Amino acid sequence: MKRRPIMTLICLLLGLEVVAFVLPGFQRILGLRCVIRGCVPKKILVYGASFRGEIEDAKNYGWELNDKVDFNWKKLLHKKTEEIVRLNGIYKRLLTNAGVKLYEGEGKIVGPNEVEVTQLDGTKLCYSAKHILIATGSRAQRPTIPGQELSITSDEALSLDELPKRAVILGGGYIAVEFASIWNGMGVAVDLFFRKELPLRGFDDEMRAVVARNLEARGINLHPRTTLSELVKTEDGIKVITDHGEELTADVVLFATGRAPNTKRLNLEVVGVELDKMGAVKVDEYSRTNIPSIWAIGDVTNRMNLTPVALMEGTYFAKTVFGGQPSKPDYKDIPCAVFCLPPLSVVGLSEEQATDQAEGDILVFTSTFNPMKNTISGRQEKTIMKLLVDAETDKVLGASMCGPDAPEIMQGIAVALKCGATKAQFDCTVGIHPSAAEEFVTMRSVTRRIAAGNKPKTNL
Repeated sequence: MKRRPIMTLICLLLGLEVVAFVLPGFQRILGLRCVIRGCVPKKILVYGASFRGEIEDAKNYGWELNDKVDFNWKKLLHKKTEEIVRLNGIYKRLLTNAGVKLYEGEGKIVGPNEVEVTQLDGTKLCYSAKHILIATGSRAQRPTIPGQELSITSDEALSLDELPKRAVILGGGYIAVEFASIWNGMGVAVDLFFRKELPLRGFDDEMRAVVARNLEARGINLHPRTTLSELVKTEDGIKVITDHGEELTADVVLFATGRAPNTKRLNLEVVGVELDKMGAVKVDEYSRTNIPSIWAIGDVTNRMNLTPVALMEGTYFAKTVFGGQPSKPDYKDIPCAVFCLPPLSVVGLSEEQATDQAEGDILVFTSTFNPMKNTISGRQEKTIMKLLVDAETDKVLGASMCGPDAPEIMQGIAVALKCGATKAQFDCTVGIHPSAAEEFVTMRSVTRRIAAGNKPKTNL
């Protein structure tokens, strides 16, 4: 086996590598899952799906749409692929200009400072380095039911050859809700099945209920407290059988039931790297494993599985190892968004979390209104905003919004929470009029006061 000179850092990733070793199925594509099979192509599809509603709304704004409007799925797929290729080229140039060496192949760790790489031609090489960084992300999982091989995951859903007419989605998280909106917006009949009473477990219960109402109002069939027990191939498509004995037929069945850390075939157990029950790499506050020379960041650690969080962890790893500044990632007040139609975005604590964690009373401020655009279009879809405030300190503990442009607005609110803003500071900020965002600085009346010690609901 050939051995290469010692390098400072070996980084094992899906697609984007520093002395790079790419796992199977990701060769020649840079940019991690977010760009390849995640939030970037998904957001492009969300944009594509949103035009159906925009076209409907345009009629009351004077736009005469007399001819039939057709949707070309293959054209959108082609444009999506072009954008991924463009971004891939940018990442290649950035890495090349930074002096990063890229190697294509499957890597596995064979020692505290060594990685063995099987190249595309089958040749094995061994590389040594002072530090090894694992950032292999996660993979979609399928529940083990009869006929599971008839289903797809979000990976395949982003590149279907044909747009289905009937889709069944199993799951209640980000991916399930987002694809329900995407396919519904493209004219697909969608049935969404999830185990709880409401989708998006872990988010604020009030906002979850708003999302569920919006999904139903747009024509998505919701099946709460229901899962799938079997899939059967038929001449008419895929027969879907639920745990309640109900049957329906679909052209495609999407399993969006979670992801697993991508640690198989990395040889971690042999080297002695500790994993948890899910197979996630255990790390300390600085992203270091129990082996001092081996580190891990991103979804493979199963901490907070968001692309910007992985970037933060990578930045702090670099500061700790190469910058002489031991730095711990800060997971407090991280904003996030669910790109359903309309989107949901949050930062800080949910009402349930605030009620459970705060020592004192919680003040809840809410605003429900028709977005100005809807007053003319006639769309019956209200925007909901919410602020959670510590009654004693006046500090804003959490914010959430479901409505148009929610993620764009919430990014600014996140800065305020990161700075420790109080409700009084929100109140003395001048709003931009007319805008939806101004509601966050004009909510003066307390909707309800939650006494300290009340426990959140956990059964939804």
